[in-house]
Amino acid sequence: MSHVDSGHVPEDGNSTSPLRVGDRRAEERPAARPVAPASTYAPTAERASLRGLLGHPRYRPLRRRLLIAVVAGVAGGFLLAGWRWGVTAAVLAAIADTVVRARSHSTVPAWRRASVAERRTEAQLKRLERSGYRTLHARAIPDSEAQIDHLVIGPTGVYAVDSEKWDKRLPVRVQSHRKLFHGPFDQKKRLDEARWEASRAAELIGKALGREVVIVPSLAIYGPPVPWKVLTVREVDVFDGSRVRKWITKRERSLTDAEIRKIYEIAERVLPSRYPES
Repeated sequence: MSHVDSGHVPEDGNSTSPLRVGDRRAEERPAARPVAPASTYAPTAERASLRGLLGHPRYRPLRRRLLIAVVAGVAGGFLLAGWRWGVTAAVLAAIADTVVRARSHSTVPAWRRASVAERRTEAQLKRLERSGYRTLHARAIPDSEAQIDHLVIGPTGVYAVDSEKWDKRLPVRVQSHRKLFHGPFDQKKRLDEARWEASRAAELIGKALGREVVIVPSLAIYGPPVPWKVLTVREVDVFDGSRVRKWITKRERSLTDAEIRKIYEIAERVLPSRYPES
């Protein structure tokens, strides 16, 4: 995953060196050119700014929502023979689009996501919020290139979920509960990474909290069928990605609301976002 670095622009654009009192060069320096009144250029700037805003990708959902409302309004007005019905249809269509988008919206911007697997897991975890669970996405392990795709803190414990999109044409199988294969490819390295990420995160959070914290590592696999419900391989729980919510909620409750809030706040601090907002 790539990192995005933003350059720093000084707030003070004056690069001239300080002048001594009475310096003739300072006295002879021509006065600054007066700035033109705002009225002489504001209309052009406003038009350019409006054009730029309408073309910005950030406002693509707004343009789509407006188009949906217009189409629904015209169709409703034509079919129901009344402009009032058309306006009502347009408003309802815009509201429906807003609700659908809010439910499917990801907190990780699209261009920053590693795969569709993370989006699918995030959508499932979002539904756990009403049950008291809190989730951090794309959290980096300090001093390493490792990342926990989803860190979940809730009544039943703390979980590190790594989402994997694998080729559906290759089968998933295990040997002696110690080896995981995707087709002919041994996934030992991936399992060891997931276990280390959870262990390191538990160390960092536990140190700040002042007591031991257990984080359960897992791989949520999308693509090929997984021929079991949940299987622990090399201390990592492996399951089909569609089971992530059940995997978390079927355990016994072990954390209070206060503990969940405290662990979440610490995790947010000690595990920085892989893609911090600029």
